[in-house]
Amino acid sequence: MGPLHGLKVIELAGIGPGPMCAMLLADLGASVLRIDRKDPSGLGVPRPARFDLLLRNRPALPLDLKRAESVEFVLDLVERSDVLMEGFRPGVAERLGLGPAACLARNPRLVYGRITGWGQDGPLADAVGHDINYIALAGALHAIGRAGQAPTPPLNLVGDFGGGALYLATGILAALHERQSSGRGQVVDAAMVDGVASLMTQPHGTFAAGMMSAERGTNITDSGAPFYDVYRCADGRWVALGAVEKKFYAEALRVLGLESLLADQWNRDTWDAAKAKIAAAFATRTRDEWTALFEGTESCFSPVLSLDEAPHHPHLRERGTYVEIDGVVQPAPAPRFSRSVPPAPQPARPWRSDEAEDILRPWLDGAQVRSAREAGTFG
Repeated sequence: MGPLHGLKVIELAGIGPGPMCAMLLADLGASVLRIDRKDPSGLGVPRPARFDLLLRNRPALPLDLKRAESVEFVLDLVERSDVLMEGFRPGVAERLGLGPAACLARNPRLVYGRITGWGQDGPLADAVGHDINYIALAGALHAIGRAGQAPTPPLNLVGDFGGGALYLATGILAALHERQSSGRGQVVDAAMVDGVASLMTQPHGTFAAGMMSAERGTNITDSGAPFYDVYRCADGRWVALGAVEKKFYAEALRVLGLESLLADQWNRDTWDAAKAKIAAAFATRTRDEWTALFEGTESCFSPVLSLDEAPHHPHLRERGTYVEIDGVVQPAPAPRFSRSVPPAPQPARPWRSDEAEDILRPWLDGAQVRSAREAGTFG
């Protein structure tokens, strides 16, 4: 049933890292109930529900949290929950009556997870922002891009999902572990700017050691080195080379017919010239021709696949890295477990009044559900 089977989570609807974290918990077997807005159209980038993949594996209950009855209903759910997570700006949950003090008063064992861009305190706590702003302030954006070019936004993977969702999930699971010994819940303050800074730990060490320049595109893993970059092929497609170790670089150069470049692998003065020669070599064949030539070699080579190509790669197909849900191909739950294997993912479950008792069964009995419906808390 999944390693988190039996865990009960309330998600106050938000965008980006909050839904991603809730999806991760639900993918691993937790019972997650998303408390949605009556009109969720103002949340995030509008798209048809079946393509909002972060909402999979859990039902959504639309409530008007400006009504006292709805807030009281959520607090009733909190009494029987392990986790509540919210992604509002600081102070919003408190004004709604669903802040940590109110929730922990109803359930002292509750883990209260909060995800924001800037954190719950500090000069920027109340400022607006998105992924690009958090990674900019934490130094990550400046480091990503090619020499002489502008910083390159890496989608919204680093702030929203790497520094946000994954750190919130880690914090929640850590607090649940601590609760086993203390018997008490606590608040997890996950700020994306903190998470991104944490992700930059290794580059900070490399920079402090004098082994990394602040000038992007001139270092080992930022496209500065000839053995760690992408190269354009004859058909306009791309390949990736990550041959950092000498033996892997030697093998890659053998396939390319450029063995003479090996001696100067770590001579930065030769990197530009070496990259030009490697680029010229890759430009003589198509991506798939190079893929066939590199097949079976130990050279840290791979084709650069597009979103529609990746699910069809033989390795990813055999591992089941992607699944199809409701006609939409998407990544499967990760990581994997030897015993407590999660069930197959399901599409987001829209609210249906006739299924209310089934949806709310982990939290409330039938009489409580009927009472809430009769009070007009939900339809």
